Amino acid sequence: MSGRLVQIGGISPVVPERPVPESGDMHDGFGRRIEYLRISVTDKCNLRCVYCMPEEGLPWLRREEILSYEEIAHLVGVMAGMGLSRIRITGGEPLVRRDLPSLVRMIRRVPGIDDVALSTNAVLLPELASELRDAGVDRLNVSLDSLRADRVDAISRRPGSADAVFRGLEAAERAGFTPIKVNCVVMRGRNDDEVADFARITRERPWHVRFIEVMPTGENLGVSRDEFVSSDEILAAVGAIGELRPVAGPPGNGPARYFAFDGAPGTVGVITPMSHNYCGTCNRMRLTADGQLRPCLFGDLQTDLRGPLRRGEAIEPLIRQTLRIKPERHWLVQGSDAGSGGLAALSQVGG
Repeated sequence: MSGRLVQIGGISPVVPERPVPESGDMHDGFGRRIEYLRISVTDKCNLRCVYCMPEEGLPWLRREEILSYEEIAHLVGVMAGMGLSRIRITGGEPLVRRDLPSLVRMIRRVPGIDDVALSTNAVLLPELASELRDAGVDRLNVSLDSLRADRVDAISRRPGSADAVFRGLEAAERAGFTPIKVNCVVMRGRNDDEVADFARITRERPWHVRFIEVMPTGENLGVSRDEFVSSDEILAAVGAIGELRPVAGPPGNGPARYFAFDGAPGTVGVITPMSHNYCGTCNRMRLTADGQLRPCLFGDLQTDLRGPLRRGEAIEPLIRQTLRIKPERHWLVQGSDAGSGGLAALSQVGG
């Protein structure tokens, strides 16, 4: 390994790098093929979920700092020429950015992109579900941390949000989205007593409920330290209501492990960044709303693409360089921000 100068949190120290192919499909220095890009289109959100963002919000990016849809589509085109095939649009809350279906249509026109998914809190889905489906979104991940309206409002810290989320899920079903993945961040004392109730839904509806372990950032250390529930405990609670068998799960790009009850139309999944590290199979990078290409959700490595793009410089060499510095794994520590790379909130980089 050698060291080269790359942007890390706004400075340029020497960092380890590993050799990667100089042409062809994207592979990192550990031989993992990178074919999946998570694109954050905004750092703003209309909720303030306790595990994701401080109640008062954050200093938002200025409009001129955020990539335009045309710039995002251009970067997707460059990476598609390097083997990128799968996209997930995230935020913040991506639906708060105006005219998101137009970006979906741009991405769908890029040769080589064959899968476009969207992560959302569903608050704005009643107005947008059909248009997003028509524009070319294949699949939805919807955040839902409780089946009780009062708890949804308490966790999101936005009264009335529960009604909007439930209506958004109904709109997604009417629009024909399948599969629908429901993401639940499990927190002790807030919603861990609902795990079995969530799992029972998969016996009745073709929903894929995924339970997610809390990941620590600077603004959620109390939740991370005091309310963490491991996937082993979650699966034990689900298994108490019926036998689970491992299954392949629905189509997608994520790291969930899936299980199902016999005869159930849906599945139960667990996403285990803390208790069972899955970095060894990582196939993704992340593009932040302000044009930073991050090789890992956590840590402080990122490469500025916005500046070179706006100056008309070549982008592919910067992407190859980012592949060289993609770490083998994250180093998160429960209840500490030591491994998060200084992130205050997941919304800053697209979760």
